[in-house]
Amino acid sequence: MRTKIISGVFFLALFISCGTKSAVSTRTEANSKTEEVAVVPKKALKNVVMTQALTEGKESYENNCAKCHKLFEPTEYTKENWAPILVEMQMKAKLNDVEMASISNYIYSQL
Repeated sequence: MRTKIISGVFFLALFISCGTKSAVSTRTEANSKTEEVAVVPKKALKNVVMTQALTEGKESYENNCAKCHKLFEPTEYTKENWAPILVEMQMKAKLNDVEMASISNYIYSQL
């Protein structure tokens, strides 16, 4: 009976930790006050020629970022809003600089 309760609590905690909360913070470390992130209205993606490097960046974005939260369209935020988000997510996702540069290039190419 005790092991069933412990197992139930463990799986409940695991389920809650994988919830749908966004991993993107609207707070910066440098500023202790909560900042509002300007959300840009959705618009059609630019007609950008997807080079192999941009395609790899898109795949990295989809494969790494979707592990923890929903994917945001690159146009949902401005370049100024993306910069701190990408820095924070690089640390959380444990991405190296090359992977992060690829993801950043893809996102910025769509703005």
